[in-house]
Amino acid sequence: MNKVVLILVDGMRPDGMMACGHPEVEYLRTNGKTILEGRTVMPSVTLPCHMSLIHSVDPERHGVTTNTYSPMVRPVTGLFEQLDKFGKKSAFFYSWGELKDLYKPGALADAYFVSGHHHLWTATDTLTDAAIEYLKNEDPDFVFLYLGETDEVGHKSGWMSEDYTAAVNRAFGAIERVRKALPEGYVLMVTADHGGHERIHGTDLPEDTTIPFLAYGEGYAAGTAFEAFDIKDIAPTIVKHLGLPSDGDWEGKALI
Repeated sequence: MNKVVLILVDGMRPDGMMACGHPEVEYLRTNGKTILEGRTVMPSVTLPCHMSLIHSVDPERHGVTTNTYSPMVRPVTGLFEQLDKFGKKSAFFYSWGELKDLYKPGALADAYFVSGHHHLWTATDTLTDAAIEYLKNEDPDFVFLYLGETDEVGHKSGWMSEDYTAAVNRAFGAIERVRKALPEGYVLMVTADHGGHERIHGTDLPEDTTIPFLAYGEGYAAGTAFEAFDIKDIAPTIVKHLGLPSDGDWEGKALI
């Protein structure tokens, strides 16, 4: 069994990741398992994509199709609730307030929110520092670190602009810091919720719906590639790492 750290870079396209120039990208690809042609859900919008990641169902099931949360008519157990049910310790570090609806009260050991509205690069550093300290001191079973600057820069300057790839580069600087600080027995996963084109996302264009997934640690052979990946596969994979079953409603499959 392995504990897990998941880092999500909001709005990160695979080609943006490959173009960002940070050596951590190549390090993770060389020393872990990767796919550049993963799939997110439609609509390719931040909150629906995160709901599908955490609940392992399509938006038709969880009912969230915009960045405004609405309670599920037929509730599906989320990743945080599944881990809590089996006594596992989870923490969430994030900078976009709408993500608070990803977890139910009591399911998390800790939630750490830093508003990134005006200073997203500061939020990235603050959240990364906090997550590293938490890993060192609290021995969590699962940590989810959300980095939101990339999406904001995409909307402001355009996906694949110089500013955008610079934001992806900064995200991988944070990822490198977390990877180097990982205690023994942890697996690191890196992904995105969606991509983008021009200054928008949410469509079914490949630029919006194609996401990368990188996994580093025990169980992921160096320099190998996944045959397929869907954002709904993340929750089943995490619980399997921790020796737990998937919820019966989940639609994704474990990647190990």
